[in-house]
Amino acid sequence: MSQNELSPSVVAEHIQNIPRSGIRDFFELVQGREGVISLGVGEPDFRTPWHIREAAIYSLEKGQTSYTSNLGMPSLRKSIRKYVKSFFDVDYNDANEILVTVGVSEAIDIALRALINPGDEVIYHEPCYVSYHPSIAMVHGVPVPVKTYFEDGFSLRAEEIEKALTPKTKVLMLNFPTNPTGAVLDEGEMRKIAKLCIERNLVVITDEIYSELRYDGVRHRSIAAEPGMKGRTVLLHGFSKAFAMTGFRLGYACAPTFLIEAMMKVHQYGALCAPITSQAAAVEALENGAPAVEEMRLAYDRRRKFMVKSLNGMGLPTADPGGGFYVFPDIRATGLTSKEFATQLLEAENVAAVPGTAFGLAGEGFLRCCYATSFDELREAIVRIERFLNSLGVGKG
Repeated sequence: MSQNELSPSVVAEHIQNIPRSGIRDFFELVQGREGVISLGVGEPDFRTPWHIREAAIYSLEKGQTSYTSNLGMPSLRKSIRKYVKSFFDVDYNDANEILVTVGVSEAIDIALRALINPGDEVIYHEPCYVSYHPSIAMVHGVPVPVKTYFEDGFSLRAEEIEKALTPKTKVLMLNFPTNPTGAVLDEGEMRKIAKLCIERNLVVITDEIYSELRYDGVRHRSIAAEPGMKGRTVLLHGFSKAFAMTGFRLGYACAPTFLIEAMMKVHQYGALCAPITSQAAAVEALENGAPAVEEMRLAYDRRRKFMVKSLNGMGLPTADPGGGFYVFPDIRATGLTSKEFATQLLEAENVAAVPGTAFGLAGEGFLRCCYATSFDELREAIVRIERFLNSLGVGKG
């Protein structure tokens, strides 16, 4: 290396030590392959409903191309307040308790940056979304994973959180329904967790991006709605999953005024504000999007039942997910690691799914399959997966 070239060592140490996303690493293997059925990237296969896209187009036609308030458009914050009160049963002041963000990913980042001092510990449950551990590390916090188990449907128990608590614990991060398992949180257990958080003075960051996608007639409930929890909870939600608006990159945070003010400081110096076109579309989504959300939810539910029944039937035990659009089958009987199974499945049958270890060490022995794809492709994927199992000598076919 010449003296005119920089050394990689100039990169901050805490960034050097953060691994790349296991999802993206695996899907680099998929690039350029023909005939692949992807059960990988967690993105709705539906187009954003037309009336929402039309609202975005109309906002451009009207010349709405400026910055908005750092907090977000007042009209959107009012719609968020109404929606959150109706859906989550929690009422926030749209003037100072709601912040519109560039996706829930930014909301997670700025919530942690507003709360964490170096060395503060953040408890989260695994398997979990790929960004939680790195997001905590990037703000110099200490990630503390709590393992969840197949036998419990990958739900979370208050006693497991309590075991992980130390004097340095400051924040508990929750994500229910969960990516990658589809797990939901039992309401009785939620009450115990809320009681524990109050007793130990913990802040809760709850990512509820899949909350509209609940099944079996169960209505979603947020921990923010538990008695005594609104004042210590940052409720994060957005438009990507239920409204099929991933590319609009829009989310929001609801929290006590002092936390929203702190998060807004980070947001205004980083992102400034969320895109006005996306915000205009989001107003339409909240005000008139319920029928399309329900149509998509019913389609996902049909696919969910098909995937669970098919995977269990071929000898891959699969917990019945109560929400989201993922199944997390147990592949341990094959004797392969999660990465080996996913790689060999791709090479042998052109089916792409994500190794469970992309979602933490607790994911070893499992595979994330996203059923947000067409029913025809799911049927063909199941045929190919079963053929692959038979080739290993462990299938039931």
